[in-house]
This record gives sequence, C-alpha cells and structure tokens, in this order.
Amino acid sequence: MNKKILPWILPGIIIFIWALITMVFNLVPSLFFPSPIEVIISGYELIISGKLLSATFYTLINVLCGLFIGALVAIPLGIILGWSKTLEEMSKLIIGVLRPIPPIAWIPFSILWFGIGMAPAIFIIFLGCVFPILIYTLDGVKRTDKVLVEVGETLGANNLQIITKIIFPSAIPTIISGLKVGIGIALMCTVSAEMIGSGNGLGHLILTSTTLFDTGATIVGMLTIGLIGIIFDFVFTRIQSKIFW
Repeated sequence: MNKKILPWILPGIIIFIWALITMVFNLVPSLFFPSPIEVIISGYELIISGKLLSATFYTLINVLCGLFIGALVAIPLGIILGWSKTLEEMSKLIIGVLRPIPPIAWIPFSILWFGIGMAPAIFIIFLGCVFPILIYTLDGVKRTDKVLVEVGETLGANNLQIITKIIFPSAIPTIISGLKVGIGIALMCTVSAEMIGSGNGLGHLILTSTTLFDTGATIVGMLTIGLIGIIFDFVFTRIQSKIFW
C-alpha cells in the first residue's frame, strides 16, 4: 500500500464512525458533540468572519515568542550545565523542584505580574517549553563524543572554540528534538493561558464557544491547534532531515 495513503486511513475511519454516530443514528445530541457537517459549517463561518484567522495569528505570536525566549534561555544554559559538571550539580535541586510544577499553576502569578493580554500567555509558554529544551540540550552536550573534544584540546582549541565548534554542532539534533517537544507543550500552555488571561487566541475562542454551547466552533479551535502542531513538527523534522541526512 502507498505510504502516502497510510496516515489517512485511521482518520478516515474515525470520521466515518463519527458521522454514523452523530448523523445517521443520532446517538449523541449535537449539543454534546457536533457532527462533521456542523464542524465544517462552523469552520466556514469562523473563516468568513475572520475570527479564526485572528485567533490563530494571536496564538501563533504567543507560541513563537514564548518558544523563542525559552530557547534563548534554555540552549545556552543547557550547554553551560552540560559542559560544567560542577554547575550541573549545583543546579540539579532547583531544576528538579521547578520542572514538575505545571505551567498552569503559574497563571495567577502571571496575571498579577503582567496583567491581562499577551505578556502572561508568553510567560506561561516560556515556563512550559524552557525545561524540555534545557534537558534535551544538556543531554545532547553530554552525549558529545569525548574523542572529538580531546582532539580539539590536542590541537590547541580553547573552551569557547570547543563549545562552539564541537559541542554545539554535535548537540543540534537533540536540541531540535527538544524544540519539537517544547512546541507541543507551548501549544497546550498558550490555550490554557488564553482561556484565563486573554481576550483573543484559540484558547479564548474555545472557551467562549463552549460557554455559548457552540460545540462546532469548539471542535474547530481544537483541530486548528492540532494542525499547528503538525505543521511545526513537520518543519522541525524537515530541518533535521536536511541538515543531518
């Protein structure tokens, strides 16, 4: 069977069963779960009104800003901690304590510190993606072939040259994997943040649609988030394949 067809088989089956349950046998009222046709109609209305584009753009800005700041902090810090055993040991406790705390738990503080709007959402996204990127970067640095480092030292390279010319390039595949994990968490975080502290975005769209019992629009918002995640995953995978294969 063609490999390009395989990924579409299971979604097709799910949509078919979904249509049977909601449209043919009417087992579930549309108030609780809309039919595929209702979702399509809601999506069309949201696109025509411009609400879906505006919400998607707002969410993308939040995600990209939070991810950029998270990477800006996590990648250099991961390289430093991976390079220095002493600094890694010193930071283990604080990272171990902060990393399991759900970013959503910081929402009250983010609103108190930054008010309402994009800033608290970006802060929550930053908290969500900084630790996965940090851990993946640190792991990538520690996986660097020691022989390459020893060769660099033998040839007279200083610490900065070893880090920039040997360790960082070696850790790039792992760093990209960390970014892929981070983007998924970032999307989850931004939706939660937008539901509470924002007047726009896909999270706000989902919340308001659910409040108004517009379940079709709710599903459209959820599917849009999933589509964004697939696009980002595809982009990062293509980057990996172009650079390393």
